[in-house]
Amino acid sequence: MSQGGNPPVQQAVSVRAFGGDPREFAGDLLVYLVEEDIPHLAAEAPRSLHRALQQGWAAGDFKGRKEETLLVYPGLLDRGDEPPVQARRVLFTGLGKQDDDIHVRREQLRLAGGVIARKAGAVKAEEVLVVLPGDFLLAAAEIAQCLTEGLVLGNYRFDAYKTTREDNDQPGRVAIFHLHHGTLAATAVAEGLERGRVLAGAVCAARDMANQPGNGWTPAEFADYGKTIARQSRLKCRVLDRSALQKLGMGGILAVNQGSALPPCLVVLEYLTDRKRPTVLLVGKGLTFDSGGICAKPPAGMEDMKYDMCGGAAVITAMQAIAETGLAGVNVVGLIPATENLSGPAALKPGDIIRQYGGRSVEIINTDAEGRLILADALAYGIETYKPAAVIDLATLTGAVIIGLGHHRTGLLANHDVLAERLLAAGDEAGEPLWRLPLGPEYRKQLDSRVADIKNAGSDRSAGTITAACYLQEFVGDTPWAHLDIAGTAWDCTEKSYIPKGPSGTGVRTLAALLRNWQPLPATGGSPGEAQHP
Repeated sequence: MSQGGNPPVQQAVSVRAFGGDPREFAGDLLVYLVEEDIPHLAAEAPRSLHRALQQGWAAGDFKGRKEETLLVYPGLLDRGDEPPVQARRVLFTGLGKQDDDIHVRREQLRLAGGVIARKAGAVKAEEVLVVLPGDFLLAAAEIAQCLTEGLVLGNYRFDAYKTTREDNDQPGRVAIFHLHHGTLAATAVAEGLERGRVLAGAVCAARDMANQPGNGWTPAEFADYGKTIARQSRLKCRVLDRSALQKLGMGGILAVNQGSALPPCLVVLEYLTDRKRPTVLLVGKGLTFDSGGICAKPPAGMEDMKYDMCGGAAVITAMQAIAETGLAGVNVVGLIPATENLSGPAALKPGDIIRQYGGRSVEIINTDAEGRLILADALAYGIETYKPAAVIDLATLTGAVIIGLGHHRTGLLANHDVLAERLLAAGDEAGEPLWRLPLGPEYRKQLDSRVADIKNAGSDRSAGTITAACYLQEFVGDTPWAHLDIAGTAWDCTEKSYIPKGPSGTGVRTLAALLRNWQPLPATGGSPGEAQHP
């Protein structure tokens, strides 16, 4: 148990299929999605709502533009001889114009879902029904999945430590979202709804972990969470404690942990379908608080360093989602090396030399370049133990990636072009775009040490994101590998209707999209020195 004690688990939102007549829904909010410049509802919608939409359109108050809304009260409408609409409110939500790019169309639905969730929160709606659009150019399951993701993610709040909730100006939280299939196939909608619910729920769990303070989410919490989800699913969980790490020679994790009073661990989660099938290894940085160690960070903004475990949160919740949705044809292993990086009396010092798993010696130049030390142990151990067909690691690794890409794209570096291309495509599908940066010997040379096999940081700050990846590359050998530097997107990401300020939960849905239809990689993946962009 952490020093502060964990608060109660955040209440999960429910998402359900609704098979009845939407006009008989007696909840707080009934929602119809409208495309830009197409002021029509499906023929089966109540005539009174058709007229209300037309009136709003004629007045110029609503044109169906992206993220535009029009709220009406059905009790005030002239319904003639038709049955009444039972919902307390009706919301028309704009989708914008359908884009030619399928990834943009997916994002239009997520954005609309986030807008609906925010509007519902503003009017304190607890039960909401959304009628799916029948003419949107996506498969029915994808429409349901993307809209569900937007609804659940847009509904997210973290207020677990608030002891008073009397401010009526604060938005509420929807308890139940219903989806009506409209003119779409109900079975496909139910399938997409369920996948969207699971993935968005996993993202919300990752956000919850990141929102916890440093004394509310420690290495022990990562271990406990892994054991819990393993008990609830087909996952297998092992936790390597300090003693096991010492026996294995994981000098990177142990060195970073020297300044902390809390013990480190390596959480191992296995999703095994058939040992004859290929294995994909996921590794997530679980640095639960990073002061920088002896090379201390500036005090201003240091509270955000509780977010340095977002890579670990993404991997552990992606494993949770994979176990719940299921995968065929591939095994998946998740590793989360977890520790704090503090400046206690035994803390690692600049100039120290340590040995990573496997024996390679490392000269410590900067104790704030600690993430690569714990990742290197996990990568080398995972590759030796599981012989994976591919490895992907996620880490809030460098501030340099924010300088280069801002908070809008995750940095991608890889030694295999096909793996990189698949990750770029998966990121686009999930609405979590990536941008590939190069690797090469000219960057690796910056890590040469006079006294050890390698040093943990370059002598200057140039190409910091690339040299950090070059360090990790030393520990993967010829295994196809990709590194996602999520320092710019793990929190304060591009703000959208379904992405709040604070932690975004990025990476979970990208990993799920990548692994959903995994195919063997070709033996050669091209030159690792050539960056390829979307």
